[in-house]
Amino acid sequence: MLVVISLYIASAISQFLEWCESRKLELHTLEPIIIAAYIEELGQRRSPTTVKQNLAAIRMLMDYLVVGQVLPFNPAAAVRGPKHVVKVGKTPVLFEDDARKLFEAIDASHVVGLRDRAMIGVMIYSFARVGAVVAMRVKDYYTQGHRAWFVLHEKGGRHHRVPAHHKAVEYLDAYVEAAGIAKEGSSKLFRTARGKTRELTDRGMTQSDALRMTKRRAKRNLSRTLRHLES
Repeated sequence: MLVVISLYIASAISQFLEWCESRKLELHTLEPIIIAAYIEELGQRRSPTTVKQNLAAIRMLMDYLVVGQVLPFNPAAAVRGPKHVVKVGKTPVLFEDDARKLFEAIDASHVVGLRDRAMIGVMIYSFARVGAVVAMRVKDYYTQGHRAWFVLHEKGGRHHRVPAHHKAVEYLDAYVEAAGIAKEGSSKLFRTARGKTRELTDRGMTQSDALRMTKRRAKRNLSRTLRHLES
């Protein structure tokens, strides 16, 4: 689910940036009225649901740039999307409240739960590919000055350095401390666990491991929500 969401967010952001580039608009010149114009134009050829999902993706991008001190404020925060009614069968976007519920559903009383929460946090708050996240080593999460950073290993051997969102930092710090791996710089950051013992191994998680984990966590979150509604 998270992989599909990340792909959708990346596509929505790419379309918006292409629109800005075609009009020679730079990030630091963006204002609410400009983003509102894009949303209005998008609404002429897309459904209200799609427009709201695209606006949500743009807001996430702008929040990311504000955290990274690229922008002084989020110009998309005040922009309103079209009203719509969500029908059964539509694939949902992971909005902020959805992400919060997903994190709350993870049992963080042991290292495996802390690991899963940290990994999902990095994917959500950094727009990172699963493959890039599982390739991270302990040294790829570090602090420089007053800012925490991630080094993401992209395809073709490229490295992408991005500022870490404060929630991802919170989750990663808790995981690294519990795992006792802070000084193991060259070792994999996210590691497999030994069955029911919940002890971490020295072997890094694969992309398949991460996908199975996110699906499992998403299903548990859904079950938790249903129990809450039934109570």
